[in-house]
Amino acid sequence: MKLRIAIQKSGRLHEDSIKLLKECGIDINNGVNKLKTEATNFPLEVFFLRDDDIPQYVEDGVADLGIVGENVVLEKSRPLNTVEKLGFGKCRLAIAVPKAMQYNSIRDLQDQRIATSYPVIVNDFLGKLGIQAEIHEISGSVEIAPGIGLADAICDLVSSGSTLFMNGLKEVETVLRSEAVLVSNDRLAPEQQQLLAKLQFRIQAVKKAKNNKYILLNAPNNKLPEIIGLLPGMKSPTVLPLAEEGWSSVHSVLNENDFWDIIESLKAAGAQGILVVPIEKMVV
Repeated sequence: MKLRIAIQKSGRLHEDSIKLLKECGIDINNGVNKLKTEATNFPLEVFFLRDDDIPQYVEDGVADLGIVGENVVLEKSRPLNTVEKLGFGKCRLAIAVPKAMQYNSIRDLQDQRIATSYPVIVNDFLGKLGIQAEIHEISGSVEIAPGIGLADAICDLVSSGSTLFMNGLKEVETVLRSEAVLVSNDRLAPEQQQLLAKLQFRIQAVKKAKNNKYILLNAPNNKLPEIIGLLPGMKSPTVLPLAEEGWSSVHSVLNENDFWDIIESLKAAGAQGILVVPIEKMVV
């Protein structure tokens, strides 16, 4: 018994999907000029597909799992289970209008022509707000639609916003924040569900490691209570005596989001020789 997972053959999620599987200890090649490959050390078969096709393949049971953007899952409206948010491929689906257009609120989109590759998501977004607009579904180069007179506004994926800027557009509404997700169908056999649980366990260990840093520091013993109080750790910091009397080595784990604030506080509290080490895997 094995799992079959569909990932993007090429595009913005391909490399990160391959990297995640390899970080989970699964040995596969990168899928160049291949439709599928098989892991050598985990019961997993990998299909390389167009991202728009992945939800359909998973729903139909051709693949058991898929790694795909949330935006694609929602646009295709397939009955899939979102197993895990993966933390990469982050972007937003946003509405943009020409820079010269005076835009005050969502009401300014009433009866406007909007070009997009995501008509389902856009219609749902506008419908909930009571806005009626004329949706033009196009694929590729959505950002040129206002410039050639096809539309008054666009809705497209945005990461840095540089493409909008170069095409004389400004972002006015965020429709959806998206990232890569692991999805499954609801027909997994018990043995496949066990394999999925193992895969998800590995993915979570990799994600936790990326969100945390291991730190080591030296602290005067008379400052230990204050310094320990600043370090949440997984349970509590590890404290080891140094060869120099009156000093200890303190080891702990910090979340990336709190990292710099806590480091500054530790320095102010008397910590010295602070070392920061990336964590490869983190099992809690």
